[in-house]
Amino acid sequence: MPAPTPKPPFTTFSALYNHILTLPPPLFPPPKPTSPPLTATISALSLHPTLEAALHILNNDLPSAHFLVRHMQAPPAYEGMFLHGILHRIEGDYDNARAWYSNVAESEVFTKVWGGEEAAREFIGKVEALVKEGEGDGQELEKESLREIKAVVEYCREKFGEEELKDATGAWVRPGEDHRKMGEEMVSGGKGYRQF
Repeated sequence: MPAPTPKPPFTTFSALYNHILTLPPPLFPPPKPTSPPLTATISALSLHPTLEAALHILNNDLPSAHFLVRHMQAPPAYEGMFLHGILHRIEGDYDNARAWYSNVAESEVFTKVWGGEEAAREFIGKVEALVKEGEGDGQELEKESLREIKAVVEYCREKFGEEELKDATGAWVRPGEDHRKMGEEMVSGGKGYRQF
C-alpha cells in the first residue's frame, strides 16, 4: 500500500506531526523515506533541530535526520544524541545504537523515556533478534519504537517549543576531539562505517 500523500499545507508542527503519526512506524531500515515530499515540508518549518530530526526519523528519512543529529553529538545536546541512537537502531546498526544510548543514559530525556538503560538495551536486543533471526512480535516492537520516538518528541516540544527557529546555531555543539576523530573516520570509511 503506498504512503498517504501529504495534504499541504502543513504550516505548523502540530499539523505535520499529526499527519506523520498516520504513517507506518519506523522500526527497520527503509529503502527510502515513507513520503519523500515531506522532506522539504519538514525542513521548511524551521523547527528546533531535534524536532526536525525526529520528524525525519518518523518519515523514515534517515539521511536528513542524520545530517541534523551529527551537529548534536556531544553534551549538552543529549536529545540529539538520543535521536542519533534511535536512528542507528532503525538503520540496523545495533552496536552503534547501544553506544549512543549509553552516552545519554544519565540524561533527563533518556530517563524520562526509558527509566534506565537496561530496558532500552532489552528493546534494542529484541529488535535485533527480530531482524536477524525472525524472532519476536514485530507489531509490538513497532508500537514500542513509536512510543520511544513520541516520548522524545514530547520532551523536546516541552523544552524547546515548536515555534519557528530561524537561527539553529545555538542548538549545535562542537564535538570533543574524540567525537571529531571518530566522525572523520566514519566519513572516510576508514573503520568500515558507512560512507556519506
